[in-house]
Amino acid sequence: MSGETVSGEREHAVRVVIAEDSVILREGMVELLTARGCQVVATAGDADGLLAAVAEHRPDVAVVDIRMPPTHTDEGIRAAVQLRTEYKELGVLVFSQHAEPSWAARLLAGEAAGVGYLLKERVSATADFIEALRRVAAGGVALDPVIVSRMLNNGTRPLDRLTAREREVLDLMAQGHSNRSLAGLLTISERAVEKHVASVFAKFDLPPTDVDNRRVKAVVAYLQAVGT
Repeated sequence: MSGETVSGEREHAVRVVIAEDSVILREGMVELLTARGCQVVATAGDADGLLAAVAEHRPDVAVVDIRMPPTHTDEGIRAAVQLRTEYKELGVLVFSQHAEPSWAARLLAGEAAGVGYLLKERVSATADFIEALRRVAAGGVALDPVIVSRMLNNGTRPLDRLTAREREVLDLMAQGHSNRSLAGLLTISERAVEKHVASVFAKFDLPPTDVDNRRVKAVVAYLQAVGT
């Protein structure tokens, strides 16, 4: 069913291509996303179908499984990496049951933003998935805490300049939390969070520019470091 076109309803909805070899999961995601205001412009059951669908429809974001036909090993992730190289503005949200930090690091190669990696069995709320999808489509980052934790445990020298609290802040930033959310999770003031974030920017040698842009670059640099 590669490249099967699916109609959407909302003019300004996030435009999505879904690549999932399970027909049941694929159709379920179409219904879910459509009901939540997204426009699923095409679906694919294999990597070739995904590449063709993105080339034809130019969506805002592609939702991609890692293991797809014919070998069910890494076809999906290789296609996702190719898409990020060819379409700089495309968001890519990997949605898989496999937690592989090395694959996340491959997705984060370069400076491009708009990356997500969620684990199917750990998404407990539809709203969380939709929020992550929209964040990735807008150029942000959304990573499952398990992925971040496994990358963090690798430990590398570029992170040695960060304090324990700064690493904690950056860890949560990588999961997509805002400053307000960070303040609540860490039980500190937003002002304190801002100071930690500013320190992270400085230690990652990110000069003052757009805050959101620096935030994404800091997360990308962090995940590239801990994923090596």
